[in-house]
Amino acid sequence: MQIEEEFNEIDDLLDDEDLTEELIDNQDHKYIHYQVTADKGQSLLRIDKFLMDRIEGVSRNKIQQAAEADCILVNGVPVKSNYKIKPLDVVALVMDKPRIEIDIIPENIPINIVYEDEDLMIVNKQPGLVVHPGHGNYTGTLINAIAYHLKDTPGFDANDHNVGLVHRIDKDTSGLLLIAKNPVAKTFLAKQFINKTIKREYIALVWGLIAENEGRIEGNIGRDPKNRMLMRMFPLAEYGKTAVTHYKVEERLGYVTLVKCILETGRTHQIRVHMKHLGHTIYNDERYGGNDILRGQNTSNYKQYIKNSFEDCPRQCLHAQTLGFIHPTTKEEMIFESNLPDDMMKVVKKWRSFVENNKI
Repeated sequence: MQIEEEFNEIDDLLDDEDLTEELIDNQDHKYIHYQVTADKGQSLLRIDKFLMDRIEGVSRNKIQQAAEADCILVNGVPVKSNYKIKPLDVVALVMDKPRIEIDIIPENIPINIVYEDEDLMIVNKQPGLVVHPGHGNYTGTLINAIAYHLKDTPGFDANDHNVGLVHRIDKDTSGLLLIAKNPVAKTFLAKQFINKTIKREYIALVWGLIAENEGRIEGNIGRDPKNRMLMRMFPLAEYGKTAVTHYKVEERLGYVTLVKCILETGRTHQIRVHMKHLGHTIYNDERYGGNDILRGQNTSNYKQYIKNSFEDCPRQCLHAQTLGFIHPTTKEEMIFESNLPDDMMKVVKKWRSFVENNKI
């Protein structure tokens, strides 16, 4: 039964914890392909209709087949298609195979490997490179590049979910990523993500002057019900998954702020959503409205200046700068740092010059 064929690729909707929780907690060999929590005010509704509204392109017949195969769980228990959803029910689509159903083809794509040993690799990902094959991006990804680099490594299979990426970052976010080369290493590293002992720090350029020197943002993050391409912040326990970001101001630059964001959790688009909620959308983040002029002057010169800076860094100004963890074999702490890439650095320097010349 080819239930998978009717469900769109959803890897890009899944966060870091999804990757690691699936690896550690999947004792019955079922893999979560989709998960959602019903709203607090959810009215009674058949589960097949409920899922049809949330998974684009899926037929009701396929959902019913999935239910008959015990592939639809509510609060961890299989249900049939006539089950009626209640408020705060946790609904999951599970399957016998992991989400990776695409053969990973090794491709000779240049990548910046900053560290490598028998257990793991650290890659400094360039902006614009998709991390994992998915809908519309089946080749030309970081995973394809890693498969090529490790093609002669004994025991490494890029199609084996027990090795490879331990976490991921967005296509247009640059910076450090951790790759496990064997199952023992991946399990050990994944547990650190679950236990929130991994050190992850990002540098972001955001619109507006952040008043406080540092702060903490906490609020659930979930799919925006009005636009499934966006994530949104929700009140705690109402919808979505708990997300916590700490931030520290690095530099105030007139109408923008350079800020360090420290992840306590790792939800989809977490920093982008949290900073927008704070009122400081990431600079040139097209998906969340950061590619509009959100602060500054209403002059043609200023508008042209912003346009030029967007061209200098044609993506969200977000960089995964620091990655720290305990090594799976040596048990020593390892910390890696990555300098701001040229495109972001160019924009920061332009803002420094702007502030100096305009005495802001």
